[in-house]
Amino acid sequence: MPIVTLKTKGQMTLPKEVRREMDLKPSEKMMISVEGNLIIIRPLKGSILDIGGSIPISESLKPIGFKKVRKEVWKHIGQKAAVSRDKDK
Repeated sequence: MPIVTLKTKGQMTLPKEVRREMDLKPSEKMMISVEGNLIIIRPLKGSILDIGGSIPISESLKPIGFKKVRKEVWKHIGQKAAVSRDKDK
């Protein structure tokens, strides 16, 4: 198992055998995530869609689904229509 040393500026060099096995080239981007006490380094190859779902997002920051929004809008429109009819009587 290759060992790397963290330099004073937070830099490290990936060992040659790792770069070769992962087919990594100079200037390629990597994504780093922390899972428990592990540091996971993933090469960013392909498109942005390839990393979809790899970054955890809290429930409060996740977008609302279209169907849920549509259901709430129709519910609100129905309530307004019912109140409007009651006023007309």
